[in-house]
Amino acid sequence: MNAEIVAIGTELLLGQIVDTNSAWIGQRFADNGIDLHYVNTVGDSRIRMLDTLKRAHGRSQVVITTGGIGPTQDDLTREIVSAVMGVNVVVDPESLIELEERFRKRGFILTKNNEKQAEIPEGARIFRNPNGTAPAFVVEDEAGVIISLPGVPFEMKWLIDNEVLPFIKEKFNVTDVIQYRVLKTVDLGESNVDHLIGHLMVDDGNPGVGTMAHPGQVDVRIAARASSATKAEELIDPVEEEARKLLGDNIFGTDDDTLEAVVGRLISDKGLTVATYEDLVGGAIADVFQRAAGDAYVEGKIINSNDALERLARAGGESPPFAGGPERAAALSRTVRIVSGATLGVAVHAVEEGDQRTENLGRGETYIAVTDANGTHTRHVRSAGRGVPDKRRAALSSLSLVRRVLLGLD
Repeated sequence: MNAEIVAIGTELLLGQIVDTNSAWIGQRFADNGIDLHYVNTVGDSRIRMLDTLKRAHGRSQVVITTGGIGPTQDDLTREIVSAVMGVNVVVDPESLIELEERFRKRGFILTKNNEKQAEIPEGARIFRNPNGTAPAFVVEDEAGVIISLPGVPFEMKWLIDNEVLPFIKEKFNVTDVIQYRVLKTVDLGESNVDHLIGHLMVDDGNPGVGTMAHPGQVDVRIAARASSATKAEELIDPVEEEARKLLGDNIFGTDDDTLEAVVGRLISDKGLTVATYEDLVGGAIADVFQRAAGDAYVEGKIINSNDALERLARAGGESPPFAGGPERAAALSRTVRIVSGATLGVAVHAVEEGDQRTENLGRGETYIAVTDANGTHTRHVRSAGRGVPDKRRAALSSLSLVRRVLLGLD
């Protein structure tokens, strides 16, 4: 059995509202062993809605629509679903009575346009909506079912958990579960990860393997379907083992782990304190180490002028002007460690090339250095920029170098 979502509303296409409903439904379906194959967004247009829903119903046994069942003229879902399923739109007497009662209790008169919310496709099964005025409904034929839900998130979520999931699982005898495990990697680009484990990414395989790329981090998702969580884990285990062999110590955690949390635990376990220096990235390094180390983060230096840089360097016993990028980063990591009294000094020095407007992978060089009681370790990243992705990449690279130093990997 496969499912599809059709999110309805021109406001979604205009970007006035972000479709968080589809992502949430996808997570809940995965948790309950239901395969979601497609997600569509369509505006409040009769022609486009009809085309989209016909196509969805023709290829998916379960179609979930969200939105378009309110009282306004552009709420067209009822009539379009009725046209796709070849039935008329009728008034549900119980829904109309319930609407009248709700409006009466609130001191309002039920207007004619609100009566529209009691209309359903003929023969539809009603899902009562205790959180809103518009009932949800499901229409069935030999090809499958269309389930229409309100677009308001808290109304939709209640209906999914209390009505839709029990209905789908019973009707389609859904007994399987879908389990997944995510391996978090750092210091590898997405193409490098694909080069190492691409042979595991078999189309429609069970387990299925895929990647999710973020600035400075690539996640590897291993998902399996089975009759029980235990059996699904048994399918995942050997694939994870092979992926770990190939990706090695670039894997820093699994599932909900963050690099900040992993490094924070190492700093805490070893009883260390941390101080940071940064220039171009303007606070990104201080931010991640503050969150990672908590009270063990003792001081951060954000410096953008040569005068301030020279004063800091002399306070730490260094003699500017410095040499090139790696030497400068090393000297600054030593300096910030001495000046602050921390046991761990981290410096990120970046140099942009020319006047650039890019937000990601800015041209330039970033030099990272970590100094502890045993010496200084450096890293070179071949990009530099002030955009959020570049700042995040520099921050993760500095966290990663600290992790490697503390684990004895560097």
